[in-house]
Amino acid sequence: MIVRTKAPLRISFAGGGTDVPPFPQQEGGCVLSSTINRYAYGTLRTREDQAINIESLDYGLSVNYNPEDLMSYDGKLDLVKAAILKMDGRGETGFDVFIHSDAPPGSGLGSSSAMMVALVGLLKEFKGLPLTDYDVAELAYVIEREDLGIKGGLQDQYAAAFGGFNYIEFLPDHVIVNPLKIRPAIVNELQYNLLLCYTGSSRLSSNIIEDQVKRYESGEKDSLDALRQLKAMTIEMKNALLRSKLDDFGDLLHHEWQQKKRMSHKISAPILDEIYDEARKNGALGGKITGAGGGGFMLLYCRFDKKHKVAERLKEMGCTITEFAFEPFGLQTWRVAND
Repeated sequence: MIVRTKAPLRISFAGGGTDVPPFPQQEGGCVLSSTINRYAYGTLRTREDQAINIESLDYGLSVNYNPEDLMSYDGKLDLVKAAILKMDGRGETGFDVFIHSDAPPGSGLGSSSAMMVALVGLLKEFKGLPLTDYDVAELAYVIEREDLGIKGGLQDQYAAAFGGFNYIEFLPDHVIVNPLKIRPAIVNELQYNLLLCYTGSSRLSSNIIEDQVKRYESGEKDSLDALRQLKAMTIEMKNALLRSKLDDFGDLLHHEWQQKKRMSHKISAPILDEIYDEARKNGALGGKITGAGGGGFMLLYCRFDKKHKVAERLKEMGCTITEFAFEPFGLQTWRVAND
């Protein structure tokens, strides 16, 4: 038997940071995001013996385990091992797992969490488990954040599991995913005016998030105020999007980025500020670094007659323009007959 899965990566428009504990437990957070046509993929192929082999097609890395071998966390494909230990428990059937992604970790598109969602979906399909989208997202969060101890928030797992445009609320004891019914004309116009570019640098989001949490827990006024402002602007951006006020949406994207930078000095960097300033000078209304910050992809909102000028200037600065489309579906799994 062969099982396959794919989970979409996401663009977070607003609210990132308010989903990082302990803020949602104490004040409640919210995020506005959409999934895009970039994915984390997984394939599971059953074996006739009890061995488990894991291979990353992106990094050319593989690990192999016989039934008597201890599967431990050593920095080599730990996401896959953690999912197997949590959901399979080294069952009687051996299998091979192959994974790959359209974006590397540190890109700011939620690729690591999308991969964990894909792995949970892969093992769910393999074992025939009756898990809902909420179950998949929560389990992916627990494995990644608690079992592996990787610092981060909750939004990426829910975005990948549900897919589409969502306004996600993070309450003290549960999460609510509100799918947004946005008219196709608005979606098309938004996509037409957005520019996604790779800045040429990735980052370790856990370091940024650790600094953000430390500042929040110490009661630092700037960080506290920024998080509260981000919550308010997330609601404004959702309303602007639903009402097709896209120039307002682009302007709010700019103000959201200014507030986000107040949460930690590690969120931006001089080169990122320079890229962003040049984009604004050439016609971008607003933008932000996707994800926790520090590098990776930059998202910019431009009026249609300025977008090409912004793109040309960013390419002169060494950035790579990336074409994308919005993805309406979340986690998908399917079975394939063995050859």
